[in-house]
Amino acid sequence: MTQDFRRAPLAELAHHDAFIQRHTGPDAAQCTAMLNSLGLSSIDSLIEKTVPAKIRLGEPLALETAKSEVEALAELKAIAGKNKLHKSFIGMGYYDTHVPHVILRNVLENPGWYTAYTPYQPEIAQGRLEGLLNFQQMIIDLTGMELANASMLDEGTAAAEAMAMCKRQNKKNRSDTFFVAADTHPQTIAVVKTRAEHFGFEVVVDEPEALANTECFGALLQYPGTTGEVRDLTDIISAAHEQNKLVTVASDLLALMLLKSPGEMGADVVIGTNQRFGVPIGFGGPHAAFFAFREAFKRNAPGRIIGVSIDSRGKTALRMAMQTREQHIRREKANSNICTSQVLLAVMSVFYAIYHGPGGLKRIAERVARLTDTLAAGLTERGFSLAHERYFDTLCVKVGEAQKPLYHTALANQLNLRLVGEDCLGISLDETTTEAEVNQLLNVFCAGDHGLQLSQLDAQLAEGALPAGLPSEQRRTDAVLTHPVFNTYQSETEMLRYLKQLESRDIALNHSMIPLGSCTMKLNATAEMIPVTWPEFGKLHPFAPIEQAQGYAVLFEQLEQMLEACTGYDAVSLQPNAGSQGEYAGLVAIKKYFESKGEFERDICLIPASAHGTNPASAQMVGMKVVVVNCDSKGNVDLADLNAKISEYTSRIACIMVTYPSTHGVFEEGITELCAAVHNVGGQVYIDGANMNALVGVAAPGKFGGDVSHLNLHKTFCIPHGGGGPGMGPIGVAEHLKPFLPAHPVQPVPETDVANGTISAAPWGSASILPISWMYIKMMGREGMALATHMAILNANYVAKKLGDHYPILYKGSEGFVAHECLLDLRPLKEASGVTEEDIAKRLMDFGFHAPTMSFPVPGTLMIEPTESESQEELDRFIEAMLTIRKEIAQIESGEVDYQTSALHNAPHTQDDVLDGDWQRPYTREQASRPAAWLKQHKVWPSVNRIDNVYGDRNLICSCPTMDEYRS
Repeated sequence: MTQDFRRAPLAELAHHDAFIQRHTGPDAAQCTAMLNSLGLSSIDSLIEKTVPAKIRLGEPLALETAKSEVEALAELKAIAGKNKLHKSFIGMGYYDTHVPHVILRNVLENPGWYTAYTPYQPEIAQGRLEGLLNFQQMIIDLTGMELANASMLDEGTAAAEAMAMCKRQNKKNRSDTFFVAADTHPQTIAVVKTRAEHFGFEVVVDEPEALANTECFGALLQYPGTTGEVRDLTDIISAAHEQNKLVTVASDLLALMLLKSPGEMGADVVIGTNQRFGVPIGFGGPHAAFFAFREAFKRNAPGRIIGVSIDSRGKTALRMAMQTREQHIRREKANSNICTSQVLLAVMSVFYAIYHGPGGLKRIAERVARLTDTLAAGLTERGFSLAHERYFDTLCVKVGEAQKPLYHTALANQLNLRLVGEDCLGISLDETTTEAEVNQLLNVFCAGDHGLQLSQLDAQLAEGALPAGLPSEQRRTDAVLTHPVFNTYQSETEMLRYLKQLESRDIALNHSMIPLGSCTMKLNATAEMIPVTWPEFGKLHPFAPIEQAQGYAVLFEQLEQMLEACTGYDAVSLQPNAGSQGEYAGLVAIKKYFESKGEFERDICLIPASAHGTNPASAQMVGMKVVVVNCDSKGNVDLADLNAKISEYTSRIACIMVTYPSTHGVFEEGITELCAAVHNVGGQVYIDGANMNALVGVAAPGKFGGDVSHLNLHKTFCIPHGGGGPGMGPIGVAEHLKPFLPAHPVQPVPETDVANGTISAAPWGSASILPISWMYIKMMGREGMALATHMAILNANYVAKKLGDHYPILYKGSEGFVAHECLLDLRPLKEASGVTEEDIAKRLMDFGFHAPTMSFPVPGTLMIEPTESESQEELDRFIEAMLTIRKEIAQIESGEVDYQTSALHNAPHTQDDVLDGDWQRPYTREQASRPAAWLKQHKVWPSVNRIDNVYGDRNLICSCPTMDEYRS
């Protein structure tokens, strides 16, 4: 960006349909006003005083100029048109589905749902929390298990996490071998093998009957199998338990509407994907996975669990239980590095179940089973043999040498089948399958007109009460989804109102700014979101022939080039589908690189004390030993301590993981010296990309010393948080690490080696949300991407300046400025008044704001990140709220107000409070609920009072209360 452009950054952008101005909140006048408050004359001078000169870029980003919304959408539509929407019968855990329109419009396409943040502040997240509790209840019911978490990233990840949990849980069996049934989805096997390799486990893949003769600590069985077989696993699981082996069952939710549950068969853990419950295939994601388990395993369970508690009035209230941010507490001893679930997709799937109800879901399952029976009957009538007699929706047809000719005939008829072994074809049906398509399939196998009357076949089958593929002894007999929530909202009117009721209990970006440090809650522009629901992106099967996905291929190539330009790296992998997965993939690449050089002794990962908790958790997951590097009094990595650790471990050092700018909100001036010190002993530098939104267009990690970084596309590159998911965490790497990027066993990823392992179930992760980041970069262009970084730094410094005289700013750079976020040190105030950071967080809810990040990375602090998308007016409202709270603290400090009876200590205030006929508080109802003038125009009410966390953990309930309890 040129000097002239910075002087008038917005006026020259009118020909770009002003998208850049729409994304960046401050206009030119506001920029000038904020700069004046900082005593600066230009953005240039701010960047010069904030970002070390030795890392600043000397040239514009290698991106195109900005495009308008209309231009970018037209270009992307043309790319999407290169995808071919053939009908896929591939299965393997991915099915086409009908997304109910009431859910499509009011959840997936609704910023009230997709822009919300992870529910760390439960009083203003009761809607999502109720949705997730419903999700857990649905999974508990269908799997027959005692507990379930609030979703996982994908089925492969869930299986790998189940393996790790079984190892932690199984104290009676010291084996390091994990058994996987051969009839498990191949992508799941690949993810499990990769995770096992770095845990030091051996994986044995064999027929389920071989489990009894295999010494192992646990096993994974698929039910129904990947080729369709339905078998009763009761005896296999019972025999395993007699040998102190824990058994995980990967299952299918729609099948479980008809089939005996894994819990009834004795499973210890049940996992799978919710995709076919109303979530688009999207070439692999994003999808929610489920994870259910025995209650005895709850302390070892990964992910998040939603629990029922009470608020200060005794009203039923929901919160995240036990696992809340456990990576930040346990760090390298964490159960898992997963720091998010797939909230948006999880709630979509449970809303699908709620809308259809148990009767509707059963009808869908029975229709799929009956169509599969009809197809099976037609094939056998025409002389084909089936590999399995028991099946639900998938047939494995023995075709011998005709496999490839029949496969290609199907392709010519725009039907995608699955190649199974050397002599079989797999056919999986779903809720979208029609009788006409069954007719087409039979014609493919019969070389033309099959001559069968499908209606007669179906009538003959219907004479039996059950689908022929599901014998009576395997049928489900227990009632499921009996809770009123699954039996109340089957009309669209009722469903619409229920969705709106839940949405209204949450604060999302469509209400106000969410100033969370390190989480980057910026604008998720509507134009960026529109392509997500285009069928050209949403309806492709991830294992369809790549020739049918040439639009995606172009999208991937262009986005990889854009991200390389933004980061300075030489290559990018789009496979990791979360920041935690990106960390893991980056460390695996480093480990594989050293192994290729024969340097197996490198097992030390240096991590600053200020690092994100997922960093040490990821390091231990790849078998590295974590060595903590201290920070100095200014919050920087202590270079003296770093050099001492390097001298101590020298050739054992594999890497350092460092966040830049730091988690403390400053651009550390010693970053190049840090990188050089690690490189001098042959180590690698992993730069955590969590704060990449303070670097794009200003500095590039691949240029100032990084070897690998993960990129939170749900932060810097505008994929929304979705209430705690979806996300994407691709990695950028230097040239020497490119050969070690993750691969995929089913759908080859160009220029990768399968020996590198597989990180996510789908080859390009959550592919269908990548258009969001593509649109963002296209519409911002090289000028706008840099401007966004400048505005993020300006807004953060403006907030720090306005609050700095009232709340100490814990860390600043050498020139007295912060990066894109700042830490308020509340510890002196707490000591003087008793007011805690939690009190301030809850009081902010009365002003209609979500709280900043509490007590991370330093206990007793608030970390504020306003982002570039907030205008000065919104920043001033937040500043006013914080200053009003400071005055309230001062009244407590002076003794004028008692802390226990203060508005701060009793926040947040609900309608129940202000309507209470027995109001006896020393402050007015107006002070409680409308402490700022703007609240008279619009008020977001917390639906519950402050929640009792201790009660919730002591009385752990993770299933749905009665409807009366909800209303209490």
